Amino acid sequence: MRVLLVVPPLAGHIAPLRGVASVLSARGHSVAWCGPAPEVSALVDGPVFPAGDSAPFSLALRPPELRGFAALKYLWESYLVPLADTMAPGVASAVSSFAPDVVVADQQAMAGALVAARCGLPWATSASTSTELADPLGSLPKIASWVDDLQAGLRARHGVLLGDLRFSPHLVLAFTTRALAGSSRLAAPVSYVGPVVPAASGEWSGSDGRPLVVVTLGTSNAAAGSRFLAESVDALAGMPEVQGLVVDPSGHLISESVGLARRIPQVAVFAHASAVVCHGGHNTVCEALSAGLPLVVAPIRDDQSMLAQQVTAAGAGVRIRFDRAKSGDIRKAVTAVLSTSDYSAGAARIRESFQAAGGAEEAATHLESLARA
Repeated sequence: MRVLLVVPPLAGHIAPLRGVASVLSARGHSVAWCGPAPEVSALVDGPVFPAGDSAPFSLALRPPELRGFAALKYLWESYLVPLADTMAPGVASAVSSFAPDVVVADQQAMAGALVAARCGLPWATSASTSTELADPLGSLPKIASWVDDLQAGLRARHGVLLGDLRFSPHLVLAFTTRALAGSSRLAAPVSYVGPVVPAASGEWSGSDGRPLVVVTLGTSNAAAGSRFLAESVDALAGMPEVQGLVVDPSGHLISESVGLARRIPQVAVFAHASAVVCHGGHNTVCEALSAGLPLVVAPIRDDQSMLAQQVTAAGAGVRIRFDRAKSGDIRKAVTAVLSTSDYSAGAARIRESFQAAGGAEEAATHLESLARA
């Protein structure tokens, strides 16, 4: 079987598919990647077919203050749609050269869906985050109609008669579980395979014996998160009973009592932690819950608000306001998740659901079945 993975140049979206690609290769299948180069080449192992130039559409160009519909509008008009247009010729060339049996298209790499549909190839959606499965625009019909119109224009430009490009009619691989995300409201066939959490890279030996609380906003929120990180340092400095570790990519923060790092081996550190404070990024949330850690979630934008809602609904953590939380609010939330056993029990239930879902192995099996069908 030959599998072409079409991805955007976003580490969080590529991460789960790296594990799936490894399993497929180990089973004797041929796997190739397709996406904007050189960004994708730097994030994956294996052959990469270049598709488009993402530089003019980089999410790094998005003003950090954008929230709500303004952030969504930028995402669709200035990133997703132009990225699909610029990637489509390269994806078509990759399909012609590689001749895949199955195409896997990330939800934010809609060129994969366009080309696969146009060529009559079976294709699967890679849903690296569960947000779209819950139909977040279902209660916002005008915004949903606006998104539909953008997709209609995209399909028309590429000569494709297809439904929603974010959901394959053949297979949607959801890298989460129903225990966290709930059941899908979609007509598309969704397979909940659970997250693909990477193995711990290296060791971490910084624990001093106190409960470790890690604060991280991911790697792409340094500009927007400086105030929140500073408040987190103050919050943890007022909690001598815990060991605080704040990830500060800028390196600007200073503290004598709270640990600071520009980056951390996250999976290795989480193995020693007792709680995590984060922005609600899907990979961070899943890596924390895979370790059975309760969460304090302060969503910034995009899918993070939905992830925060899922965490609280599952009883695995609490939510605070990213733009308003002061040190006292953060300290109160951390105290709650550390001292209330219900949050640890909720996180443990999610961890068990992740372990039972199958991860990369299960995703690879579904792709094999799709190829046979």
